[in-house]
Amino acid sequence: MSPLKNIKKIKKIKKIRIHHEGTRTLIVSAILLLAINALLYFLIPTKIPFYCILTASVAVYAILVNFYRCPIRIFEGETTKDIVVAPADGKVVVLEEVDENEFFHDRRLMISIFMSPLNVHANWFPVDGYVKMVAHQNGNFHKAFLPKASMENERSTVVITTPDHGDIMVRQVAGAVARRIVTYAHENEECYIDEHLGFIKLGSRVDVYLPVGTEICIKLGQATVGNDTIIAKLR
Repeated sequence: MSPLKNIKKIKKIKKIRIHHEGTRTLIVSAILLLAINALLYFLIPTKIPFYCILTASVAVYAILVNFYRCPIRIFEGETTKDIVVAPADGKVVVLEEVDENEFFHDRRLMISIFMSPLNVHANWFPVDGYVKMVAHQNGNFHKAFLPKASMENERSTVVITTPDHGDIMVRQVAGAVARRIVTYAHENEECYIDEHLGFIKLGSRVDVYLPVGTEICIKLGQATVGNDTIIAKLR
């Protein structure tokens, strides 16, 4: 059982924390901004320009903190059986049947969620199961919302075997700005809804490939909340 399942019984509130992927970036940025503003305080004779720069520095740092926020979310449904939850915050930009020729070599239902720089960029496992494969492919850095991004951009692919419905695939896709994909999934390990799959820095997308005939629970253009929004039910 997921270690976070026990927390659900005790507390169902959502807390905000800073993701550990951003710890170093935020510390270094804070030191640099403090040093720059301290130097400018003594070098600029009039204080109005200094306060303008200070305000801009605080705004930039606030954007960084916002990007690396990582809410603690516990799926609040009665059961995770047959459930597929959104692996990321963002907007549904693709909802269609496609030919998946890298792993399945057959028709799959593809759901793609685009994350803007303002979204939470932590990714969650969309289903309970067993990690069958983890693979990283180098590639281009097209804008993440473009259709060709899924196959041509740098990406990390995770195949999960579900208890009752075979394999599904989750793909983390880099974008024009996002150049680093972090994947926590490991082959031959169990995985659960409520656990982090990985993290993508800056704008990007996450694709989910499901069996054809899966019941869809979202619409194109709909906003999703990672580990909260039910996007499909496996049949």
